[in-house]
Amino acid sequence: MAKNIVAHRPPISRGLHPLVYGTAVGLVVWFVLCAWVLFDRQNDAELPLVMVSVLLFVAVSLPYMIWLVWRRDQRPRPTREDDLAFRDWASGQVEVGQSRLKGTDAMIDMLLPLAAVAFGLMALGIVFAFSG
Repeated sequence: MAKNIVAHRPPISRGLHPLVYGTAVGLVVWFVLCAWVLFDRQNDAELPLVMVSVLLFVAVSLPYMIWLVWRRDQRPRPTREDDLAFRDWASGQVEVGQSRLKGTDAMIDMLLPLAAVAFGLMALGIVFAFSG
């Protein structure tokens, strides 16, 4: 009995999976919520919190609007990378600049700083709430 071995070639993606972008937006929203809930204790803290919230809103919404304009001008392709399952994307490779990274490594490189800031602010706010 002959067994045909089919080599599995992991997909090569040109960008991050949409789920990774959604997670990044969720971490930014978590940061803003933690800042408002845990640090809005004095009357003079509202203006800096508003400015940080507006800055982060612009930082999230501006790339999203640019992506919408780019997507509108693209020709439809028969296969889309957005239809690629997250598991397949994570096991594949992502083109980053002039090199390629594994999908999970690219995701960690993008989300780790955001998660550290969001959860670090939450931990700092909890410590301030219990110490005050």
